[in-house]
Amino acid sequence: MKSSGSADLLLMGGQIPPWLFERMTALTLPVVESILEDYGQEGLIAKLSDPFWFQSFGAVIGMDWNSSGVTTAVMAAMKKALNPHSKALGVHICGGKGKESLKTPNELKRIAYSTGINGNELAAHSKLSAKVDSAAVQDGYNIYLHNFIVTSSGHWAVIQQGMKSADKSARRYHWHSEGISSFTKEPHAAICGEQQGEILNLVDRNAEANQQGILSILKEKPDVIIREAQRLILPKYHEIRAKDIDLKRLGSMLYVAHEAGTSDFEDLLLLKGLGPRTLQSLALVSEIIHGAPSRFKDPARFAFAHGGKTGTPFPVPTKVYDETITTLKDAVRRANIGDKDKGKAIDKLSKLAQQAEEGFTPTKGFDELLKREKKDSWKYGGRTKQGWEKPPENNQLNLFD
Repeated sequence: MKSSGSADLLLMGGQIPPWLFERMTALTLPVVESILEDYGQEGLIAKLSDPFWFQSFGAVIGMDWNSSGVTTAVMAAMKKALNPHSKALGVHICGGKGKESLKTPNELKRIAYSTGINGNELAAHSKLSAKVDSAAVQDGYNIYLHNFIVTSSGHWAVIQQGMKSADKSARRYHWHSEGISSFTKEPHAAICGEQQGEILNLVDRNAEANQQGILSILKEKPDVIIREAQRLILPKYHEIRAKDIDLKRLGSMLYVAHEAGTSDFEDLLLLKGLGPRTLQSLALVSEIIHGAPSRFKDPARFAFAHGGKTGTPFPVPTKVYDETITTLKDAVRRANIGDKDKGKAIDKLSKLAQQAEEGFTPTKGFDELLKREKKDSWKYGGRTKQGWEKPPENNQLNLFD
């Protein structure tokens, strides 16, 4: 996961409506529980260290898919959802936005006292990662968010974000405990943000000599380019366009979701009774849990699970969202008592979609899919921060069609 990529983020403000944040939190817990059940603490930390997965998860829980607000929303939802269960899960979320970030070292020391992990060392890691991204990497972004995620086994990730008000952009930085041998020799899992050309990166492997004179060098013109294995380029426009999505992947998932409701898929019998729209959301949530890193190259696709608060790509289908939460919670509850069949059925949804991709040709255009979602939004309890979606006037007398 080291040097795994970068992403351009649009700096967007605005509060998350309480009705949406409650659902984000409610969905986050069973998703994380499922990841821990199947992939363990190391698997969860690895996912959080991947900027592509992180952005996809933010989209699947209903955030604007290319917004810097994804970072704040995901970490706030995780902290609220997981920390009350941190002892049982073995996962602790520290820090936050603004003044909350300054509490991180003390939070880590308190966690260390109850778990036996090295709190002083973790606090040092927290401070060093913040110092590197705010001082050693001169890219014009001011750090305003710092979260430290640590497990009872000692694995950790740092996610922090900076903003550049001048061009309304943000940069998110990912750190991963796996593979770090030094904080001064290319320690990042990823640096996410808009490509700015030349920047000064004093933790590059070629900058060791310069590190001795860090205070004086920081005043010089940036002359070292960050090496990035991959780049996730998130556009400045707000809407989702066809070019932002792998239409073959999206189309095959929609096909399976609609066929599962009418065909005799033996592996999906425990999901019978769920409508195709809920199966669509569950398939995307399933991929968040089980998908390989290569499945997250188009984060916009995951917005087709639960839409977004501004109505992009469509209003949040609250009825579908609630049914998805209930179904996943039930699968986790059953798994906790040894019955994993429902969880396997949810996993099978995404696997069937991946199998269907081979030789699949989308028969409906992207614009047609968006039009259908928006047209049917009122049926699924569609809601944005402006209010509830209403049925078209010609449907007023046909509410049950």
